[in-house]
Amino acid sequence: MIPRYARPEAAKIWDAQTRFKIMFEIEAHAADKMAELGVIPKLAAQTIWEKGRDVVFDVERIDEIEREVKHDVIAFLTHVTELVGPEARFLHQGMTSSDVNDTALAVQLCRATDLLIEDVDLVLAALKKRAFEHRLTPTVGRSHGIHAEPTTFGLKLAGHYAEFQRAKERLAMARFEIATCAISGAVGTFANVAPEVEAYVAEKMGLAVEPVSTQVIPRDRHAAYFATLGVVASSIERLAVEIRHLQRTEVLEAEEYFDKGQKGSSAMPHKKNPILTENLTGLARLIRSAVTPAMENVALWHERDISHSSVERAIAPDTTIHLDFALRRLAGVVDKLMIYPENMAKNLDRLGGLVHSQRVLLALTQKGVAREVAYSAVQRNAMKVWRGEGKFLDLLLADGDVTLTKAELEELFDLAYHFKAVDTVFARVFGVEAMAKAAE
Repeated sequence: MIPRYARPEAAKIWDAQTRFKIMFEIEAHAADKMAELGVIPKLAAQTIWEKGRDVVFDVERIDEIEREVKHDVIAFLTHVTELVGPEARFLHQGMTSSDVNDTALAVQLCRATDLLIEDVDLVLAALKKRAFEHRLTPTVGRSHGIHAEPTTFGLKLAGHYAEFQRAKERLAMARFEIATCAISGAVGTFANVAPEVEAYVAEKMGLAVEPVSTQVIPRDRHAAYFATLGVVASSIERLAVEIRHLQRTEVLEAEEYFDKGQKGSSAMPHKKNPILTENLTGLARLIRSAVTPAMENVALWHERDISHSSVERAIAPDTTIHLDFALRRLAGVVDKLMIYPENMAKNLDRLGGLVHSQRVLLALTQKGVAREVAYSAVQRNAMKVWRGEGKFLDLLLADGDVTLTKAELEELFDLAYHFKAVDTVFARVFGVEAMAKAAE
């Protein structure tokens, strides 16, 4: 993680002080339950909370201890002993390092996901607002990058809104799946720590109990989690790439907002570049790069090894922080997006009505013309338009195989025909109530 692509709210979840605070809470809650079960003195559990609850951990001191002992959790517990005193010897009774590390990671991932869901809500709000603004703004639909048939800019945005709704649902499911606690001791048999301790810590930390932890929480959960983040990143990129294409000089149907005083190029003063959406494309690549290592972390040796640990120390903070940044940036891009209906109209008319070719084809077949004959006639005249040999309507009227009157052909060139189901789609995406409100 680098500060350039990190918001303080997201970065704080992963700073050392936050992690040590979570680790302390896990240990202290476990001590409370152990005291209740008679495993350790109740006074010891009380003292641990009293002396450790509001402490500021000395991160440099913990690092110093770790350099000597070569073990992160032991270094942490040694420092807690320095702060709490002799009662700290009752911490970590029957527990193993993964109990603390894995449960702490689950808490951090849950907090990060809560932030990501808030971010998606911002993207959804921006998309909804702009989609309704341009619900019936005509634009050309493109397939393979080539003009296809008319659509509306609102429909484009509605499609992205529906995708980010799915993203929100996926994130909620990913949070549910990652939110498990393991306090089961070495190899996960509860030999030296009671299952009741795990259940108590899980409740206090807002987690569920991991059904079977083999000293570690199974990494299929984490693989599914990071795969979800990768899919969300791909949704960000899909919208970012669309905006980048629309901002091309030859298209210019939409573009990123250009701030007063902003400079587009160090060499060319005229430039206004889609730097934000290009940045989002790059961040999406970075976020997806975590998916394969997370998948490879699933296959650990026997009950555990630590080949996953170094990977997660990097991908957990980096991926969640970058996705948080990207979602916030995307919400801002959509909210301030400059949209040019007049350019959309120009581009829609650029091929002189070729976008209505399917309607002409269908009308001919309904008049009794064989489909292959009708297709050949329409395509023949369309190719002439591509070569600049005339206007589509005029060429069709001059073709003896096109058995449609001028009035019938002109009716087939009506844009409104393509938009009759727009409100139906909007109702599916945004709900009937939203449509009724928009109509007020």
